[in-house]
Amino acid sequence: MKKVFLLALIFGLFGQTAFSQEFDKAKLEKFFDVLQANNKFMGSVALSKNGEIIYSRVVGFADVENQMKAKVDSKFRIGSISKTFTSVLVMKGVEERRIDLEQTIDKFFPTIKNSSKIKIGHLLYHRSGIHNFTNDKEYLTWNTIAKTEKEMVEIITNAGSDFEPDTKAEYSNSNFVLLTFILEKAFKKSYSEILTKYITKPLDLKNTYLGAKINSSNNECLSYRFTGKWEKMPETDISIPLGAGGIVSTPSDLVKFSDALFGGKLLKPESLEKMKTVIGNFGIGLVKMPFFNMSGYGHTGGIDGFSSVFSYFPDGNISYALTSNGTNFNNNLVSIAVLSAIFNKPYEIPEFKNINLTSEELDRYTGIYSSAQIPLKITVSKTNLSLMAQATGQPAFPLEPTGKDVFKFEQAGLVMEFSPDEKKMVLKQGGGQFLFTKEN
Repeated sequence: MKKVFLLALIFGLFGQTAFSQEFDKAKLEKFFDVLQANNKFMGSVALSKNGEIIYSRVVGFADVENQMKAKVDSKFRIGSISKTFTSVLVMKGVEERRIDLEQTIDKFFPTIKNSSKIKIGHLLYHRSGIHNFTNDKEYLTWNTIAKTEKEMVEIITNAGSDFEPDTKAEYSNSNFVLLTFILEKAFKKSYSEILTKYITKPLDLKNTYLGAKINSSNNECLSYRFTGKWEKMPETDISIPLGAGGIVSTPSDLVKFSDALFGGKLLKPESLEKMKTVIGNFGIGLVKMPFFNMSGYGHTGGIDGFSSVFSYFPDGNISYALTSNGTNFNNNLVSIAVLSAIFNKPYEIPEFKNINLTSEELDRYTGIYSSAQIPLKITVSKTNLSLMAQATGQPAFPLEPTGKDVFKFEQAGLVMEFSPDEKKMVLKQGGGQFLFTKEN
C-alpha cells in the first residue's frame, strides 16, 4: 500500500535457464538459517511445481512480544497482492455481465474529478489519473483509524487528479479502493462475501480472507521493523485498503491461488489473457516478472511492516510466494535465492558482519541532511544504539554499519557513506549517487 522511494522488487537477470528436478534444499535451508540467526528476516515462503508444493520454510515469530513462533499456516497481511484477487473478482463480474469495463464511474462516484471520463478499465490499469492517497505524508497520521465508504470516497475526491484519464499509467491504491465499492454494488454483497464465494471457497483457501484487527491468538502475524531489536509496527485499519491491500493469506494459499488462476480454474481464457495484457507496465492486477531469460506474472505487496510477492512462471509450471512480517534484508534477494534454487542457478549465502558502535560514536552521524540533487531531506537519528534514517514524507528505516563511516539499508539496496568531519554524506542507490550536506 505505502509508496517508499527506497524499495523496489525486480527479479531481472539475464542468461540461460534450466529447471532443476532435484534442487539443493539443504543449501536453501542454510540460506534461511543464516537470515534467522542474524535477525534479517521473519516470514514464510512456498514453492510449487505442477500444482504440488515442493518447498516451504518459515522463519521468525508471529508475535515477538509473546515469543509465538510463526508456523507454516501463520497468516500475513499481503498488501497489494490483494489487487490480483480484486482483479479476478472484477473479471468474474464482467463474465457474469454485472460489470462493464467501458462504463464510466460517474454513476458510482460523481464527486470524483473526471469521473465522466474515467472507465472501470482505467481503474484496473492504473490509467485513471486519480491521485494515490497513500502517497500523501498525512496518510500515516490517520491510516490506523477506521473509515466508512463515504469517508474514503471523500478522501479520494479531495485528493484530486494527477493527469487526464488514459494518457499514461501511474500506480494508485485509490483505483482499487473504488473497485472494491463497485464490486459490492454490482454483486450486492460485501467484498468479503464475494471473495469467499468466487475464490477462497472454490479453491479451499482456508487461510485467505479480508483481514480485520490482527489477532495473534488466531495464528495471525503482527508486523515489525528492526531497530536493533524487532519493534512492532502500527496497524493500518482494514477499512482503508480493502481490495487494494486488505487481504490476509499464507504462501501456501497464494501458490494454490496462482496455480488455479494461471491453470484456468478461476476465469475464462479470454479473461485471463486480458489480465496478462500489459499496458504501460501494468496488466490487470498483474505485472511482468523477469527472471533470467524467462518472463513470469505476479504482484508484490507491502503494508505496515509486511511485505509479500507471488509469481508464476510457465517455464516449469512454477508458482512462488513470499510473505514477511519483518525484514532487515532485501527480500528481493530471498526471492532470487529460492527461484535460483529451483531453476538451478548460482546464488550466494550471505555473510553478515557484526559491528557495534557506542552511543557517542553514533552521535557523529545524527542530524538533518539535504541535497541540491534531489528534493528530499533525510533525518538521521539514534535509537537502541542503532541509527535510523527518515526521508521527507517517508517512514523511518534502520541503518546497519558495514564499515568505517559506512551504513546500509539492505532492504532497499541503499548505502550511506558519511564524512562526519566535513558534515557530508553520500547516498548510493540503484546506480545513483547523491551528495547530502548536514544542516546542523
